[in-house]
Amino acid sequence: METKKLGFLIIGMSVVLGFIMFSYMTKLGVQEQTYNCNPTHECQQISSLFGLSHIAIGFLSFIFALGFYLLFFNKSEAEASKYSDALEKIQEEKTQKTAEDKFNLLLRPLDENERKVLTSIKEQEGVTQSTLKYRTNLSKAKISQILTDFEKKNLIARKAKGKTYEVFLTENF
Repeated sequence: METKKLGFLIIGMSVVLGFIMFSYMTKLGVQEQTYNCNPTHECQQISSLFGLSHIAIGFLSFIFALGFYLLFFNKSEAEASKYSDALEKIQEEKTQKTAEDKFNLLLRPLDENERKVLTSIKEQEGVTQSTLKYRTNLSKAKISQILTDFEKKNLIARKAKGKTYEVFLTENF
């Protein structure tokens, strides 16, 4: 928003200075006509002032264009950060969706009990085997067998925690 205010300010100043320059050039033109501009000293001064005024008009045009750019084309930092945040959010959603797709592909060839166990592990990283027993309604032996198979396939890792194990996924799903 600050660049728009700056753009308005620059455009306003260049318009005011432009009017001043054009009125000055008009007065120079009137003086040139009153002297009939023979090669005299006064006519040479008027001609050089006309040259300087043309340079000033070019400079004012540049300032006007800069103000126009700031007003309409320059994106402020807040807008740029807004777009950057949106882009990061989209990228994060994409990676999360990819991870979910990978996990769903992993679940396809598994039977129902294995799906229950793996889904429970994904829902709570570091879940204990005894907690898995209650979440999946499977026997302790069945859970142990499934976890051993998953360990052989390098899908999970177990860490001892007292008389039971904590179970973690090895890959980032």
